[in-house]
Amino acid sequence: MVVALSILLVITSVLMVLLVLLHKGKGSGLSDLFGGGISSSYGGSSVVERNLDRITIVVGGLWFAGVIALSLVLKK
Repeated sequence: MVVALSILLVITSVLMVLLVLLHKGKGSGLSDLFGGGISSSYGGSSVVERNLDRITIVVGGLWFAGVIALSLVLKK
């Protein structure tokens, strides 16, 4: 159980880093590599940005649940 939760935690941690880097920032970043700079000139929030926000929130929730579950398992 500990190994499965640890693997889940590592996977969600890597996904969180990638998803945060893909968000549109004020400067140039990894999001501009995939066309983030082009969409910024149109203004407003696109469907892709909203979906990226939703995916980031879900992965963050899974990461948080994994941390809590792992701490409860290791506490016993």
